[in-house]
Amino acid sequence: MSGETEPPQLPAPGTLLVDSRERVGEFRGEWCGLWSLRPVTGGTEWTVNPEDVQPANPQQRLRAETARANARSRGEVL
Repeated sequence: MSGETEPPQLPAPGTLLVDSRERVGEFRGEWCGLWSLRPVTGGTEWTVNPEDVQPANPQQRLRAETARANARSRGEVL
């Protein structure tokens, strides 16, 4: 045993995750060991270390889904 931990398993695209700065984003993919997240209401993607994210809890998911629905109702580009 080398003491190294296995990298986290890739989530399905669109999975809601929370980064270490408490930002909720949709998982978009992996590139060079970093994960790409996108705000649920649209906007610029950001990258995070896989170790710095966790699945969104039910309250965070509800907030994100409500924000997405409100953005759509305002006609904002997603």
